[in-house]
Amino acid sequence: MHTKTLFLGALLLLALGASAQHRSEGGISPSMLNDIIKAQSTASQASANRLADKALFNAIASNSIDDLAKNHDVQGQLDTHFSIETPKQSIHDQKSSGRCWMFSGLNVLRANFAKAHGDSLRVEFSQAYLFFYDQLEKANLMLQGVIDCANKPMDDKQVQFFFRNPINDGGTFCGVADLAEKYGLVPMSVMPETYSTDNTRTMARLISSKLREYGLQLRERVAKGAKPAELTKLKTSMLATIYHMLTLTIGEPVKEFSYTFRNAAGKAMTPAKTYTPKEFYDATVGHPLNGTFIMAMNDPRRPYYKTYEVEFDRHTYDGHNWKYVNLPMEDIAKLAIASLKDGHKMYSSYDVGKQFDRKRGYLDLNNYDYSSLMGTTFGMDKAQRISTFDSGSTHAMTLTAVDLDESGQPLKWKVENSWGPTYGQNGCLIMTNDWFNAYMFRLVVNKQYVPENILKAAEQKPLMVTPDDPLFQEDAD
Repeated sequence: MHTKTLFLGALLLLALGASAQHRSEGGISPSMLNDIIKAQSTASQASANRLADKALFNAIASNSIDDLAKNHDVQGQLDTHFSIETPKQSIHDQKSSGRCWMFSGLNVLRANFAKAHGDSLRVEFSQAYLFFYDQLEKANLMLQGVIDCANKPMDDKQVQFFFRNPINDGGTFCGVADLAEKYGLVPMSVMPETYSTDNTRTMARLISSKLREYGLQLRERVAKGAKPAELTKLKTSMLATIYHMLTLTIGEPVKEFSYTFRNAAGKAMTPAKTYTPKEFYDATVGHPLNGTFIMAMNDPRRPYYKTYEVEFDRHTYDGHNWKYVNLPMEDIAKLAIASLKDGHKMYSSYDVGKQFDRKRGYLDLNNYDYSSLMGTTFGMDKAQRISTFDSGSTHAMTLTAVDLDESGQPLKWKVENSWGPTYGQNGCLIMTNDWFNAYMFRLVVNKQYVPENILKAAEQKPLMVTPDDPLFQEDAD
């Protein structure tokens, strides 16, 4: 063996030894384990404390942590009065799907239609129809994204973004705006839900697998020098297969239908008329959605009154990325109150699983006393929770009411949820203002309720951020 080879081998052994030593120093050694046990059960602990811990263990071992931590002090009768409340509408159920963003967005559109007609006309939009095109568009977004970055290695961050989640059923209001403008809307009665729209997991898994297979084929064709026209033709044939899979699970999208508008009691108020989806959009929405609203977000990690855009985070390749203006919660509350005072509901999103009393449909920072149960504190603020992936927007709901004190400050809020009419407060959830400030993240509000300084901030050239940020996950609960 050459001297150089011996020398390199010795260096490698030294490096491996140093690495192993470093890992050993960072592991839990027997002595460290002893110190851990001693620290949690010091000699100063009284016998009564050890008995209390034993009792707690016995209780937690046989019961839900939430049941044991439930704070009796906030279990009184729930105050359901709201000083400002928009008209009630029927509650829908997204079931086992991640389409809360779509349910909330369509809730806003149908509420706007009812308000425009003095509540004499009602409409129920088909989530299944819009979901069909959402899935087809996301499939195209993935395949075209793969083509665009096909010359990058497979472990490139952008390439992995497209292959990691080829398709999903989450989203934001930006998707509702782009999809409805492009494909129109249809009534729920002409394209109802299917098992796969109510239960999206298997459908999404199969389509995702097919898209990954197609993505590899597209990369291979690019590597062999395929021209753009050839790639477009191949992608079109691939999307035809995806379209077919969607027709088998969701149904063929409605192209034309007859419809009669009715009032809340179900009485026909107009003669039957034939519509295309685009014509029905014009009859019920009547104008482009894009350009009429801003998305406000509360992200205390970043400077306020700045506009940000989430790269690649859109529903259609030719659509709009998720763009928002970052605002303090005080400003977001003012925007929401202005809209509610004028009778308009809003798309909003939250970290709904935190301090949530599901039986009562109530969100309060004091619902559960985990600190007393576990003998420790949970002290991170909102910015720290976001940075560490401890909190983020998980669920979109429709903001529908606020209760103000004598000075006009919010006490509590109410949202229409999409978990069915029997859930919570007749399908709605109530949240304290403190909970709202801690776990509310974004609000979509019409520009007419936005003051000039915020409109100017929203018109700034956006700072680009990447979708792997802990806060920029799509609403999908």
